[in-house]
Amino acid sequence: MQRKTIFAAVVEVVTASPDRVTPPPGLVCGGHVLAHVADARQHTLKAEMIADAFRRQARLDVGTVPVSAGPADGYRTRARIHVRDGRWGFFEAGSHTPCDLTGSRQLSAESAAIAAGLCARIAAGAPGLRADVEWAEDVAGTTRVAHVDVTSGALVSSLPAGHGLDALSVSNTATGVVTSVHGEPVVVDPIRTAPGVTVMVRHHVRAFFQGNRFLLQALVDDVVRRVSGASVVDLYAGVGLFSVALAAPGRVVVAIEGDAQAASDLASNAAGAPGVTGHHAPVEIYLRRTRLRATDAVVVDPPRTGLTPAVAQALAGAAVRELVYVSCDPATLARDVRVLLDAGYGVDDVRAFDLFPRTAHVETVVTLRGPA
Repeated sequence: MQRKTIFAAVVEVVTASPDRVTPPPGLVCGGHVLAHVADARQHTLKAEMIADAFRRQARLDVGTVPVSAGPADGYRTRARIHVRDGRWGFFEAGSHTPCDLTGSRQLSAESAAIAAGLCARIAAGAPGLRADVEWAEDVAGTTRVAHVDVTSGALVSSLPAGHGLDALSVSNTATGVVTSVHGEPVVVDPIRTAPGVTVMVRHHVRAFFQGNRFLLQALVDDVVRRVSGASVVDLYAGVGLFSVALAAPGRVVVAIEGDAQAASDLASNAAGAPGVTGHHAPVEIYLRRTRLRATDAVVVDPPRTGLTPAVAQALAGAAVRELVYVSCDPATLARDVRVLLDAGYGVDDVRAFDLFPRTAHVETVVTLRGPA
């Protein structure tokens, strides 16, 4: 029990809901809390969750939120896999016990087999060894890379790439030193910006990138269609996914990213995208020294914690014409929207993307119009 929250476990289902389904075997891993709910009902629940957050925290009725969805199996292009005392996989829900990687069905069957083979080689390296594996692959599933971070113990031998992996790096969390690298663990994805026109986006295995192969393009398309102005500031830009797509029609885009690895990828992607200028800096520091009133639009894609108070107040004071907010947490999104509503913004066009099927997480995109 937590403050204002009571947790319970199902002992018996006396009368099943018509929306209840029998989940496939193996879905005990984290990431399957809604596996017993029919897909259509999951989407309705997520739309209701967003609307409820807006009602409670933004004091705003956004009506029925449309939800874009894709297949629930094999959707992940990014993952963190845990090796613990000879076992490996994602953690079982509510525990630190690894569960069957293949049975979770979040990675494709081929990728799960390759990742399991890597984890088996790690586990064989030393008794009691603990490690976390950062996994990344391209949307097509033709390039797979990994980074192994040893958190306890030491590998007794190197881990060559191959075995289905295109590149692999290894580090020790205690020292922070990369001890072994076989190739560069990056993947490149083509992002369509117009019929027959694509831009290539590079992302390192340790940099954040949207991880649903089936909805990546749809999410980018949705963000781009919301921006009508010629100049854009992309805050929390990551590797520049939205920036390079926004710049393709000829816009001028300034992209800001605080994480060093993501900023390095952003610099590479900006170099191949005329119109994009990338800056490695915390968003708060950038906004402290830059006025946003001269730009037509701002795109923000902050972490789950949402905007810091300083960023929210800077955006409230700037009153830009178009503000596109991409969020992975409806509660912090609604909280920030309330600040912007109080500053004179209006909410327009709320849409959800089920980037995390079978989970309680959902991605939301909303446009806010600045005061005239």
